[in-house]
Amino acid sequence: MRTMNRVKEETMKTILRSRELNCPSCVAKIEKSLGRLDGVERAKVHFNSGKIEVEHDPALVSMEALVQAVRDAGYASKVSPF
Repeated sequence: MRTMNRVKEETMKTILRSRELNCPSCVAKIEKSLGRLDGVERAKVHFNSGKIEVEHDPALVSMEALVQAVRDAGYASKVSPF
């Protein structure tokens, strides 16, 4: 089961899921935390579904670092296949 899809030649798309999004301000906190990581091109949080889409260079930032960035923003998440 793959958890990442090719977006650009060096960029991957990783999907994270969080069940802890309880207010719209969560979106901005998580997107900001992920956006601070070197190698993250784009982060999009879907409040209603808890889906977090991250386009990143896997050579610069790992999936574990993405999960940690969400944790640093105050929310638990995990890598998801969809």
